[in-house]
Formats: sequence, structure tokens, C-alpha cells
Amino acid sequence: MPSSGPPFELRCTHEGLDALVREIRRQADGKELRKELAKNMREALKPGAAAAKSQIMGMASAGLGTGPSLRSQIAKKIRPEVKLGGRWSGARVKAFKTPGVRRFPNAPKRINRRNGGWRTLTYGHEPWRTQPGKPGWFDDSFTNDAAAYRAAVHEAMEDMARRLAARAG
Repeated sequence: MPSSGPPFELRCTHEGLDALVREIRRQADGKELRKELAKNMREALKPGAAAAKSQIMGMASAGLGTGPSLRSQIAKKIRPEVKLGGRWSGARVKAFKTPGVRRFPNAPKRINRRNGGWRTLTYGHEPWRTQPGKPGWFDDSFTNDAAAYRAAVHEAMEDMARRLAARAG
């Protein structure tokens, strides 16, 4: 995982991705080709998103709340994301913020923190306490398979490049 940028992502960028996107734009059916490339790249990352969802659902729960489960709400916000062009181009698995869950929009980030956890009130009143999360649940789900996900994304990109080369040839 890169050291800069948001902490919740697995980036799979390739130096030729921008050139591939430029070539797709030159094609008559470029919009459909872009959609297909993005879909194939997202499909390549779906196993990683499923692994991260499994990790968060495996977190222990006291089950005291009456609202929606924090774990399931975080799991719903984990998905692969692909952007072709703009500020950055690439594919990543991202845990998006959870604004509607217990006024705790940074839940994925705070639960993943290796030191501490998050501070919360006891039943909505004083005293404050530190509630531990499951440190590394997101990061650890990609530790062993990051190279496989990166290779699958690169394969989707290479398939599209081969299709474009066959058209030109």
C-alpha cells in the first residue's frame, strides 16, 4: 500500500493505463470500451473486497445496540473502485465513510487503527472510554493476495490493449 493518500485503498496503477485510456477514447465505440475495461478491473478486485468484508464481519461484537450493526454497515461500504482518467487512474478496493451509522462516519478507519481504537461515551453519557476495534482488519485482508489482485487488474488491462492492437493491425 502506498504511503501517500487515503489509508484505505489497494492501488493497482500501471504506467501504461493512461495511454490505454487515451487509445480507447480515440475509438468510435470508446465509451463502451471504457465501461468494459472498468467492469473487468472491478471484477478482478471483487475477491479482495469480499475478503475485507469477511474480516470486518469476523470482529467480535457486544451486541448492545438497537440500531443497525456497525460491522454490517461497514461491510456494505467496502467496494472496488475504478477510475480511468482525471486526478488519478487506477483500481482500488476502498472502505467508504459511514455517515449514517451512529454519528460515526470514520468507523472503517478508526476500527482499523493499530493503536488504540476510538473514544466513545458510555451509553451516551460521561465517562468517556476507549473502545478497541479490530486492528488491521482491512490491511491484513490484502497482505497475502495483493500480488494476485494486481496481476488480475493488469491482465484486464492487457486484454483490452490486445483487443485495440488487433483492431489496428
